[in-house]
Amino acid sequence: MIASGSNSNSPPLLEARGILKTFPGVRALQNVDATFYPGEVHAVVGENGAGKSTLMKVIGGIHLPDDGEVLVDGQPEVIDSVGRATELGIAFIHQELNLADNLSIGANVFLGREPKKAGPLGMIDNKQIHEETEVYLKQLDFKMPSTTLVRDLSIGQQQIVEIAKALSQNARLIIMDEPTSSLTQHETDRLFEVIAQLKSQNVCIAYISHRLTELTQMADTATVLKDGENSGELTRDQMTHENLVSLMVGREVSEFYKKTERERGEVLLEVEDLVVPGQENHPLNFEIHAGEIVGMAGLVGAGRTELSRVLFGIDQAVSGTIKVAGKSVSIRSPQDAIANGIALVPEDRKQQGLILELSVKDNTILAGLDRYQKSKFTQHSKLREVSDAMVDKLLIKTPTIDQEVQLLSGGNQQKVVLGKWISLGPRILLLDEPTRGIDVMAKEEIYRLMEQMAKEGVGILMISSEMEEVLGMSDRILVMHEGEIAGNLEGDAISEEGIMRLATGAK
Repeated sequence: MIASGSNSNSPPLLEARGILKTFPGVRALQNVDATFYPGEVHAVVGENGAGKSTLMKVIGGIHLPDDGEVLVDGQPEVIDSVGRATELGIAFIHQELNLADNLSIGANVFLGREPKKAGPLGMIDNKQIHEETEVYLKQLDFKMPSTTLVRDLSIGQQQIVEIAKALSQNARLIIMDEPTSSLTQHETDRLFEVIAQLKSQNVCIAYISHRLTELTQMADTATVLKDGENSGELTRDQMTHENLVSLMVGREVSEFYKKTERERGEVLLEVEDLVVPGQENHPLNFEIHAGEIVGMAGLVGAGRTELSRVLFGIDQAVSGTIKVAGKSVSIRSPQDAIANGIALVPEDRKQQGLILELSVKDNTILAGLDRYQKSKFTQHSKLREVSDAMVDKLLIKTPTIDQEVQLLSGGNQQKVVLGKWISLGPRILLLDEPTRGIDVMAKEEIYRLMEQMAKEGVGILMISSEMEEVLGMSDRILVMHEGEIAGNLEGDAISEEGIMRLATGAK
């Protein structure tokens, strides 16, 4: 594993000072500071939405800050493009690798910067490309020839190609966003060896990861963000799992989470040894009772959304059993799920939950349109009656049910998605990020609806990346980590620290 210690006695390579970045309705960064030194692994840590990626995108030239400054080698710089970041020696290796799989390693390393032969035709000098690429591959102790097509490489090998590309650009600061999320343990170990080599060459690695165990093993320092602000900075000897978690958490639960007294009824949904595609080694087992709200926590990529898609029939389970009210059911399509009383509010309302060009009325009744037909004729008066009832029940702010959904606010759009399913009277409601991108008042109204439905006996599985929401709304909490259920927290066992420890792989 990588040796401890950083090169913080040297002058800073890059300093971010007082960085402020706002997007519509969201303040992503508020006066954030971070200092990066040559020859160190600098972890950038925080919960989902803490501002890690936004900070790195400011440094990498993808976003311009609204305020604050970035200094490189002590000099203020305006990094207004990826090209400018590259000129300053900054490279960004994204979680989704940016390679052309039909081209060779060498062609990818020099893509867009191909050396040309002398002469009027200016033809690409492939010999120079491969000779220079071989130098970088040797530097990284990578054995594949530079003529190998990228499609023939594993994900781990493709990451090494991305690093070779960064070296070819004379990168001094390489940003790695969740670099081990798709790697095997062997590939992860190899990546860490490469990082050690880069450190020895005085390259700084800005390392974003949810895997806290990795950071305690190989990072020299950590900047922890919480709600877009600095929460603290840890040196190598301070970097324990507990210290990282304590800086990542600690927010108070808002007063508008008001749980009502409810009785837990029969088991409505039971999952037995369910295997989700891509997670063949992690069979899932859990149950949801009538009248309870079960939160499902976990970090990005833990497998929560993939599970919801299987339960709703969008994707097919590899194996296992799904039971509804004690009866085994076959759910091979959303129609099967709906017939068994299961509804899904997806995480992306605009792409998956609504047809934006249609009206509030048309969206509200879309999932149950066949219920409002008599002798093959649509009962239009019934459609308006149902839609009006949902607008009243959910307090949807719209001038008329004929208003196009795309003209409503995000919160009201989300209520329309909820109304579409509530109108069908589901027994089991799957909510994937139910309050993403909506304001506080709209959130409170959705929480009220969830409580009301649970009180009426609906079983609710709520997937959420917002810690306050999970803590404030859940009767119990299932925590997922890398495709498996790492724990089931109830009663006094429910805490922010407990969730984060399970979500980040602590045993």
